[in-house]
Amino acid sequence: MSKGVHVAHNKLEASPQDQRGQGGHGAIPLSAGMLLVTLGVVYGDIGTSPMYTMKSIVANNGGIGTVSEDMILGALSLVIWTMTLVTTVKYVVIAMKADNHNEGGIFALFSLVRKVAPWLILPAMIGGAALLADGILTPAVTVTTAIEGLRTIEWGHALLGDGQTNAIIITIIIICGLFAMQRAGTSSIGKLFGPLMTLWFLFLAGAGLFNMLGNPSILRALNPIRGIMFLFSPINHSGIMVLGFVFLSTTGAEALYSDMGHVGKANIYASWPFVKAALILNYLGQGAWLLANNSNPQMLAMDIVNPFYMMLPEPLRPFAIVLSAVAAIIASQALITGSFSLVSEATRLNLMPHLRIHYPSDTKGQLYIPLVNNIMWVGCIFIVLLFQNSERMESAYGLAITVTMLMTTTLLTSYIAGILKHKLGACVFALLFGAIELCFFASCLTMFFDGGYVMIFLASLLFGLMYVWRRGTAIERTQTILLPVSKYIDQLGRLRNDETYP
Repeated sequence: MSKGVHVAHNKLEASPQDQRGQGGHGAIPLSAGMLLVTLGVVYGDIGTSPMYTMKSIVANNGGIGTVSEDMILGALSLVIWTMTLVTTVKYVVIAMKADNHNEGGIFALFSLVRKVAPWLILPAMIGGAALLADGILTPAVTVTTAIEGLRTIEWGHALLGDGQTNAIIITIIIICGLFAMQRAGTSSIGKLFGPLMTLWFLFLAGAGLFNMLGNPSILRALNPIRGIMFLFSPINHSGIMVLGFVFLSTTGAEALYSDMGHVGKANIYASWPFVKAALILNYLGQGAWLLANNSNPQMLAMDIVNPFYMMLPEPLRPFAIVLSAVAAIIASQALITGSFSLVSEATRLNLMPHLRIHYPSDTKGQLYIPLVNNIMWVGCIFIVLLFQNSERMESAYGLAITVTMLMTTTLLTSYIAGILKHKLGACVFALLFGAIELCFFASCLTMFFDGGYVMIFLASLLFGLMYVWRRGTAIERTQTILLPVSKYIDQLGRLRNDETYP
């Protein structure tokens, strides 16, 4: 009887990834079609980061009037090497090796290492809660940034005005439309995501190259020494806080690992070099434009200068604003569907209550969870109304995801040490990425009172839900297993011998 109970217990604990693995779930092969899908599904969040990263760095360093060659080269160096170390090395090269039957993400990683140490459930829950909290903020910040880009053209400025009311109204209308369409499914719209994001990345690369032509020396930003010198230089007016804004360039790295099961690691390996090259070219182009316009009276008169839009010729800006709005919607869609998958996995791991799940189309893996959709919908509108503008949202943006990355580092360290049996490699990995991400976390923590407290509050609520549900189901299971059967042997014997019952 005891053996049967424990077998049932282990089946209850099996993750969705484990179950798929037992069923022979195979890896998705490399193909042109899946490369397009990968571009549309995986890179929406990190792909929209050039819209606000350099803007935030410059604005919080004192504005365009403080721009100098050393400042721009140093800031760009920090951005480029953050993407290289965190996104490329940690996630693409290392984390994607830790797949659970070709599935990725923090809960899939936990399924691999949970036998190493029972306490690893805590970093898994903390990381999952922070990632869900980030999913609420991402649609708000990306759509708001895209709408605010209208101010860079004359008719758009007339539409929005100098206040923020009209921008908030348009942002909320778009967000409402985005969440309302989840019920019907997005398979038909999803077919457009790949080509549109391909166009987006080609646009990023082209705009960056166009502005680099006037200042090829901007390529000196590829030197990592430039970033270290700027970080500790007096021209860095933000101090360690600058890392919080630099970190915005890599906020979509966690999604890259989480979406591995949907698109296949081969397609991510093949597409990431193209995406990274487009992002770096755009950042370098923004830097070149800032150096060329740091004494422009028109730019100096502006409160906040967004080089992403301003570096474009004015006739091209309407197209750029429309395209950036589409990219923001795609990025938001990826976070919403990713949140549905994350909640579904948490439910199967007994970390969350069982919720009603709909499958609105025949597209493999597409979920719709009404309660989660409605909570995120209300949460996004609350974030927009609370923060009002993208600049304040960006202050809260990095904190939750740095927590997720630290928890992923903890689980990966356990995987390298406990599963791969490579203790030295685990120490090097933990020291390198733990130090980098702790620096990012400390810099983001300085923005706690500027909005970071909202994300910590949301993540804490979600973690509390997971913890209480986990403890409750564990107690219930323990009570069942420890039932004192000996007290009922006589009654069971009488029932067995009672011939009046079939």
